[in-house]
Amino acid sequence: MSPLAYNVPFISIFLMMVTAILMPLLPNRNRIPECAACAAVAASGILSAFLLASVRSGLTFTFAMGHFPAPWGNELRAGPLEAVLALAFSAAMLLSILGNSDTTAEDIPRRRQPLYYALICLLMSSLLALTYTNDLFTAYVFIEINTLASCGIVAARDSPETVRAALRYLVMSLVGSGLLLTAICLLYDLTGHLLMENIRPAVQGLVASRRYMLPLASALCLMTASLAIKSALYPCAFWLPDAHGSATNASSAILSGLVLKGHILLIAKIFCRVYGMEVVQKLRMDNALLILGLLAMMMGSLHALGQKNVKRMIAWSSVAQVGYIFLGIGLNTFAGIAAACLHIIVHAAVKPMLFTAAGGLISASWHRKDLHSLMGSFYRSRWAGLGFIAGAFSMMGLPTFAGFASKLSLTLAAFDSPAIVWALGALAASSVLNALYYVPAVMVILTPPEESPALPAPPPTWRFRAAMAAFLALNFYLGLFCVPLSRLLERGVKVFG
Repeated sequence: MSPLAYNVPFISIFLMMVTAILMPLLPNRNRIPECAACAAVAASGILSAFLLASVRSGLTFTFAMGHFPAPWGNELRAGPLEAVLALAFSAAMLLSILGNSDTTAEDIPRRRQPLYYALICLLMSSLLALTYTNDLFTAYVFIEINTLASCGIVAARDSPETVRAALRYLVMSLVGSGLLLTAICLLYDLTGHLLMENIRPAVQGLVASRRYMLPLASALCLMTASLAIKSALYPCAFWLPDAHGSATNASSAILSGLVLKGHILLIAKIFCRVYGMEVVQKLRMDNALLILGLLAMMMGSLHALGQKNVKRMIAWSSVAQVGYIFLGIGLNTFAGIAAACLHIIVHAAVKPMLFTAAGGLISASWHRKDLHSLMGSFYRSRWAGLGFIAGAFSMMGLPTFAGFASKLSLTLAAFDSPAIVWALGALAASSVLNALYYVPAVMVILTPPEESPALPAPPPTWRFRAAMAAFLALNFYLGLFCVPLSRLLERGVKVFG
């Protein structure tokens, strides 16, 4: 493996942080802050693709930060799974920025735009750090960066509604942060380590000797609960629709498609790398996660059924899709975690497309968000309409679309679980519920308006068309050619723990 590939995790994180620091110093004209953010994210994606090419055979390595080795220093760890997730996050972030560029310029005052893109770069750095980190305290630090940056991009639009949504988001996130820090302190007190790979032998030794079982279970429960709150797992998801409904289109796309996934990935690391799947099973935390995942799949869709605001409907759909991911992790098998990771990638590609397309339809409907006002919007913005239809079909799990691939993987993984009946029943029921609110929304945008509009809708820009074309291509690629990616994820998961 080349020295450059070995340094990719650190370079990617450092690049995004430096870009965020320098962003307010750049000239605020001719979209320079936006271009700088896009360039940094694109560079991160290129580096991730190079790393993936170097480790796709199953190679994994650790990178020591600074001059202090473990257990005093912290580490980054990379393998096939981390590389493909970093590439997926970079692609989704780039397309979310590009596709919503014009609405961002309209919604955010010009003087705030450098700070907005600085927060996006900080978010990207935290996502990469959560993907690569091998240290629990480093993960906590970047979760806090992630939380503050997320609240910032929600509140970027200057309105009382967004401020209230951001404060609600902040309160829920701080509750989760407090629980996580308490759990990390408790686990450090029990094991004397913060590096994940050093904690696991200590935890397994304590379990084998039957000592400190209650504190070990409490730490795992607190970490799972804290990250479930931050990733909007039902019933801790009521803050999410408010945040999405009032935020800018770019913020909604990034929050739903990317921010939630960093916290979920950390839960997978804790299960596989910190405690080990056998210990998680003994403590029965996999059953708890499985039940919560099944509950989220159903309740998220049921809440989405009653929504009239299209962005709130998509937000509640995200709650249901988070349930799919937790279902895969709760199966507590290599196949289940690989399927969950595939759904993370699919959701990161499809949900930003849905929010971006919804933003285009809203703009073509003179900024009205209720579904009735979107009647005939497909004919006013065909690129947005195509993106919304493809995203809706993907969320329903129709063949050839990305969602079909991940739902099929979850279905196959469920056959190895004692909870096969519950898992398959929930997958089928949730897909039907998805159809019950996405099909009417598709029919609304395809229904010709009763009368011609008084004012013509603004035409989509080349940025929007390019981003939507890339989203559509990615959606069909994941739906039609998912087998190589699934095999890569399975290899990655086997060396993930």
